[in-house]
Amino acid sequence: MNRTRRIGQAALALALLAGGVGCGAGGASAPKSMAPEVPAAPEAPPSGGEGAPAPMAMSMESSAGDAARPSSAAPAPPLAERSDSGPRGEAAAQKAPAAQPTDRPGLGTQWGETRVSRISTVPFVRAEPSNPFATVGLFYNDEEGARAMANAAGFRRTAAQAFTLAGGAVAIGLKSERGNFLSGFVAGEKSYAVGEAGQRYTIVLRNLTPNRIECVVSVDGLDVLDGQQAAFSKRGYLVDAHGEVEIDGFRQSMDTVAAFRFGSVRGSYAGQKHGDTRNVGVIGVALFHERGTTPWTPDQIQRRQDANPFPGQFATPPGR
Repeated sequence: MNRTRRIGQAALALALLAGGVGCGAGGASAPKSMAPEVPAAPEAPPSGGEGAPAPMAMSMESSAGDAARPSSAAPAPPLAERSDSGPRGEAAAQKAPAAQPTDRPGLGTQWGETRVSRISTVPFVRAEPSNPFATVGLFYNDEEGARAMANAAGFRRTAAQAFTLAGGAVAIGLKSERGNFLSGFVAGEKSYAVGEAGQRYTIVLRNLTPNRIECVVSVDGLDVLDGQQAAFSKRGYLVDAHGEVEIDGFRQSMDTVAAFRFGSVRGSYAGQKHGDTRNVGVIGVALFHERGTTPWTPDQIQRRQDANPFPGQFATPPGR
């Protein structure tokens, strides 16, 4: 399938949340125009977790070439603590081997080299400001980790393709730098993609609905726009009806991103930046309808699901 658009053509939804600026109670409409608002650029992790910047591309259609891959060297082990005072205690401390840092197995997403990836802002008013109509998760791991998870639950292997999720509303997949989807498997109700350490990847989102939707995206629990903890209240990428968007990395500015690269859990951006790796290994997407485009609210869906096929025993005349 020809890719319909790159992240360079993606529109960053900037509609106002209900109760926020420009969206009060009642039927406030989206503004006709809005000054671009540049998301805060995430800070790079400590030295050793970031590659050298690559040259900028010359057009909106192209991306910068790969720079040197981020170093995955582990930090120096901590010094052994002294367990006693005095000369004998000091001697024992010097002889004791330094504690080696432990690392979780499997893949994490590192802060990669800088790549050109331009976006713009457009108005978008959510039908439900803080309640997405669906949330989806795509898990990832290396081949060894994938086998371990497969042994823990029933699974079926999938071809290299995007996974259709959220009741058929979206398709999500991870593409390698060669442009092909990563293969994966489905275990229980979870979908998994299989990658390799050092491999650069992008997130591809396809809107399978007839209306445009806003997608708030996270990697390892971090919002891809600001590098901070992900939340429904944050803004996301706008995907046109039956359109597609490709997300290249953590956004540094309106023009550049830090590429997504698979690496160790300890070397992940979540670990290097926030010291928190508990959510490493999952990509999340929260989907929001645009106000006025769909009558299918959660209440309406629940009413349809609760419909009783046999509410009574006999027919009665109208009005009774």
